[in-house]
Amino acid sequence: MITIQLDMFLAERYDMSYTDKDGQKKRPYIIHRTSMGCYERTLAWLIEKYAGKLPTWLCPEQVRVLPISEKYFDYADTVFAELRKAGVDVTVDRRSEKIGYKIREARNEKVPYMLIVGEKEQEDGTVSMRSRYDGDAGAIALSEFVANITEEIRTKEIRKEYVEEKAE
Repeated sequence: MITIQLDMFLAERYDMSYTDKDGQKKRPYIIHRTSMGCYERTLAWLIEKYAGKLPTWLCPEQVRVLPISEKYFDYADTVFAELRKAGVDVTVDRRSEKIGYKIREARNEKVPYMLIVGEKEQEDGTVSMRSRYDGDAGAIALSEFVANITEEIRTKEIRKEYVEEKAE
């Protein structure tokens, strides 16, 4: 990932020299490294390795909260606040799109977890969870979800992706 190179010609090209302890002029050998390039190379390797579906602990957006309508924005904000307090990278999709469209878009953007919130979830203090790993997992207590995802992030777990079987 990190490149360190010995360049014996750069000093000659720029007519570089130094005076050694005996007073003689000498050409230096130049060693350079790619400290900036290593980050890009590492990121490119990770993207290629995981086919763009980074593990939850590496994702810039780990959870997307999807309120069914604007009536549930307040509950979505509560879910958002609980997750942020636990150190989870989370966003809320406040657009007035249909929920199916929001889910499809989040899946296409490779968001690991989608939490759908509506009337039932608000009343019960739950979230309806969908993930790349479990598909549609149904309702789960918000506190349980927070505990599960923080453990997954803490342990840097690599989970297998759920593959939906298609009916013939």
